[in-house]
Amino acid sequence: MDQIKIGRFIAECRKNVNLTQMQLAEKLNITDRAVSKWECGKAMPDTAIMLELCDILCISVNELLSGEKINMENSNQKNEQLLLDMAKEVEQKNKIIWTSMWAIMIVSIVALLAGVSIAAFLIPEGVWQIVAILGISIVFLIPCFYALKLEISVGAYKCKNCGHEIVPTYAQALNAMHMGTTRYLKCPKCQKRTWCKKVLKK
Repeated sequence: MDQIKIGRFIAECRKNVNLTQMQLAEKLNITDRAVSKWECGKAMPDTAIMLELCDILCISVNELLSGEKINMENSNQKNEQLLLDMAKEVEQKNKIIWTSMWAIMIVSIVALLAGVSIAAFLIPEGVWQIVAILGISIVFLIPCFYALKLEISVGAYKCKNCGHEIVPTYAQALNAMHMGTTRYLKCPKCQKRTWCKKVLKK
């Protein structure tokens, strides 16, 4: 989706219905700054208010996401293209999240090992060395919990038994045994526990 094009289209439609940014914002119970960001192409309207926005601007959701008025003749073609564009956008975002998750994990583990090694060599054996190692471990394990949150937020885990795609809660994923991103989960469909492999596409 072209946010700049969509932003210009929102501005044009807003002017066509004789509304200022402030008036449109008041109708949607948001700030005029949010409307300004849409029209500059810096942000997109939230899905929760998209239908209401379209009603106010007298356009369809398809027209909003296309950034232009759509004739009935090429409406189906536009719909297909929009779905493809949105799927590509989701896929790209998932890849970015996935890469970020691995980067956080690798940096955290390297930093943890380096910190523990430094504490072991530089601090004399005793209580303070143990306290330092525990403190370093806690600090550098926190990003790992965030990385797990990122891991859960994209794709699903595929049941080895029936092929059902599972989206576990954070607690379920955290408590499950795992090897890398493959987790031992209970499938809600076949009710069996298997090693479920991570797949990015839900």
